[in-house]
Amino acid sequence: MKERTLTPHTSHAGLPSQPGTRVLTIPASIDMVNVLGSRDEFLRLLEHELDADILVRGNEVTLTGTTAEVALAADVLTEMVTILRTGQGLTSDNVERIVGMTSASESPAEVLTHNILSNRGKTIRPKTLNQKRYVDAIDAHTVVFGIGPAGTGKTYLAVAKAVQALQAKQVNRIILTRPAIEAGERLGFLPGTLSEKIDPYLRPLYDALHDMMDPDAVPKLLTAGTIEVAPLAYMRGRTLNDAFIILDEAQNTSMEQMKMFLTRLGFGSRIVVTGDVTQIDLPGGQTSGLRAVQGILDGVSDIAFCNLTNHDVVRHKLVGRIVEAYDQYESMTNPPVLRSHRPRRSR
Repeated sequence: MKERTLTPHTSHAGLPSQPGTRVLTIPASIDMVNVLGSRDEFLRLLEHELDADILVRGNEVTLTGTTAEVALAADVLTEMVTILRTGQGLTSDNVERIVGMTSASESPAEVLTHNILSNRGKTIRPKTLNQKRYVDAIDAHTVVFGIGPAGTGKTYLAVAKAVQALQAKQVNRIILTRPAIEAGERLGFLPGTLSEKIDPYLRPLYDALHDMMDPDAVPKLLTAGTIEVAPLAYMRGRTLNDAFIILDEAQNTSMEQMKMFLTRLGFGSRIVVTGDVTQIDLPGGQTSGLRAVQGILDGVSDIAFCNLTNHDVVRHKLVGRIVEAYDQYESMTNPPVLRSHRPRRSR
């Protein structure tokens, strides 16, 4: 049973509060400023997001509304306090996510306190329920596909899990790769050496690594071959053992490239494939390997597909709104397309 840190108030006569009203007592060990936010920022957000009326006096919070409204508000406050008791602070984004996850009958505290990696005082955690499911799938399966729009953390969390696995000596090396086809550009038309041509395509992977490891360690690991960052073409003909392998921007692979990549899997290795099927840059209407693979690998054991949505965008709030606006626009301007059903997750 999930621990409850907020307790229902009873009157001096020992009788419970009236139906439709519930009084919660915040533990004395929790500073009310951390619950309500600076200048009541969190309180105003809760009043906007929840239907129950909220009244705060001292460390007591009175909730008024229908039974369902009061129950939801009580659960949200309980989850907030549970997170605060771990020593983790709250932000307005956290509070919004707590409201959304609680209404889905999930435990936000379990999601938002799930630590993946810590470095230089920064802790990497999933921030949404789908992100937590994605991270759990990486732990439970050999091959995982993370599919979703920009800003949903699919690549960032995959790199965090790779670094975690390397530090725990579960793998001997990390291999990060992506196809060098984006926005219609071709390597042959770009200036500079091969390395200089490739670098812009791989830069997001380098950025993620530098966020998660000491800056001095990354060049040494790259030189030693413990971390390899290379275009997808460099994977052909290899068998990759004892490695954590990430294929990023996989929507820009052909079906042949996707098959080639997946069959590089060696003993003791894990693969994470990430991409956004709405951002395909392949020329000439070529079929995306990422779009096709869901139907091909349906039912294959030890493979999981995790779909993230605009609700999982963890960049600036406006990014989520932009993604949602584009989705609505495309649904109105494009004719409906028959798509294969979402493959079930293999057990």
